[in-house]
Amino acid sequence: MKEKIIDLRLLAIPLIALTVGLGFFVQQADFVPIIAQFGLFFFLYLLIFSYTNEKSNIAFFIGVSILLRFILLFALPNLSDDVYRFIWDGRLLVNGHNPFDFLPSYYIENNISIPGIDEALFYKLNSPEYFTIYPPVAQGVFALACWLFPNSIIGSAITMKVFLFLCEIGSLFFIKKLLTNFRLPAKNILLYALNPLIIIELCGNLHFEAAMIFFVLGAVFFLVKNKSTLSAFSIALSVASKLLPLMFLPFLIKRLGWKKSIQYFTIVGFVIVLLFVPLLSGAFFNNFGASLDLYFQKFEFNASIYYAIRWVGYQVVGYNWIQSAGPALAVIVLLGILTVAFLEKNITWKNIFVKMLFAICLYLAFATIVHPWYVSLPIALCLFTRFRFPILWSGLIFLTYINYSYGAYFENLWMVRIEYALVFSFLIYELTKTYSTFFLKNQSK
Repeated sequence: MKEKIIDLRLLAIPLIALTVGLGFFVQQADFVPIIAQFGLFFFLYLLIFSYTNEKSNIAFFIGVSILLRFILLFALPNLSDDVYRFIWDGRLLVNGHNPFDFLPSYYIENNISIPGIDEALFYKLNSPEYFTIYPPVAQGVFALACWLFPNSIIGSAITMKVFLFLCEIGSLFFIKKLLTNFRLPAKNILLYALNPLIIIELCGNLHFEAAMIFFVLGAVFFLVKNKSTLSAFSIALSVASKLLPLMFLPFLIKRLGWKKSIQYFTIVGFVIVLLFVPLLSGAFFNNFGASLDLYFQKFEFNASIYYAIRWVGYQVVGYNWIQSAGPALAVIVLLGILTVAFLEKNITWKNIFVKMLFAICLYLAFATIVHPWYVSLPIALCLFTRFRFPILWSGLIFLTYINYSYGAYFENLWMVRIEYALVFSFLIYELTKTYSTFFLKNQSK
C-alpha cells in the first residue's frame, strides 16, 4: 500500500479553487491560464486516484466531485459557444418553429419576428451557415430551458446544466453498480468522477456527452440485470442525445442471440422514431443529412490518422481531399466495427466494454474532428477495462486550446503531434502488455 504523504482530503480545497478558476475566470483564448490550471488539476486528480484506497476517502471524493459539478451550474460556458446554438434552437421550438427547417441566416435576412431570435444572438452562433445537428433529447432540453427562461441566456444555460448535472449523478450511480457487479476496484469510479476534462467540459461547458454517457451506462446496467426492455429504452435515449451509440449495437447480437436482438432493436428503433417524430418535416432529412455530410466533408480539428491521410493527399493530388476521404474513413470505421463484432469470441457482458472502447476510439482515430469533450465516452468505458490511454488522452487534449490564443483561429499542429504521439505510444504499450499477459497465461496452462 502506498504511504500517504498528506491527508488527501485536504486536496479538495485546491480542486474547488481550480474549478472556480476554470469555470468562471478564463476565456477560450487564455491558453496559459487554462493549461496551467488544468495541468495542476490533472496532477492532483492522478495523485488522489493513486493514493486513495479507503472506502471513506472514495465516498468523500465522490462527494467532492458532485460539489465541483454543482459549482459549475452557475457559470456561463466560457470555453465553448455551443450554448448559443442550443438557445437558438430552443427559442425556435418554444415559438412553434422547427430548428431543422431553415438556416439561422434565413430568419435574419427575411426579418422574421420571433421572440429572442435576433441579430444579437445570431452573431454569437459559431456555425450560423449550417443546419442544426442536435437530436431530439437535446432539442427537448433546449426547448424546456427556453420555455422556463424565454429572455435569459444564463437562466436557460443553468436549466440545461441542471439536466446534465442530474445525468452525471446518474452516471456515477451506474458506474458504482457496474464496478461492484464485475468485481472491479471501487476506486475506479474516481477516474471518471474527478477527471477535470469531464467536470469542465460536460458540466462546465454544457456538452450533451453527459446525457449520452448516462444512457449508455444505464443500457449496459439493465442488460446485465436482464432488463432488456429498459436497456433498449436507455440506448435509444442515448442515440437521441448523440448519434454515436448506434455503433455499439452490433456487439449485442451475439450476447442476446438473434431472436432477442431483433426484439431489442425493434424497441430501440421504435423509441428513436417516436422521439424524432416531433421534429420531422419535409426539409428534415435533407437538412439533417446535409449537416452530417458537412461534418465529414468540411470540418477539421485535432484529427490524427485523417491528418496523415490529408498530408498524403497534398503530396499525391496537390489539394485537400477531405470530401472523399471523410466519408471513406467513416465506411472503414463501420466495416471495422462489424468485423470485430462478427469475429468476437469472448462473449461476456464485462468484455463488452472493451469492444465499445475499441469502437469509439476507432471512430475518433479516423474522425476529421476530435474536440476535447469527445474523449469523455472513452474515459467512462475504460473504467471497466485494463486500458488507461483515454485518461492520458484527457490530460493532453486540452493542449488544443492553444488554437484559440492567436487572435484569429490557427491550428497548432505541433500540439496535435505531441498529443497523438504520446497517446498512441501509451496505447501500444498497453496492448503489448495485455497480449504478453495473455500469452504467458496460455503458456502456463
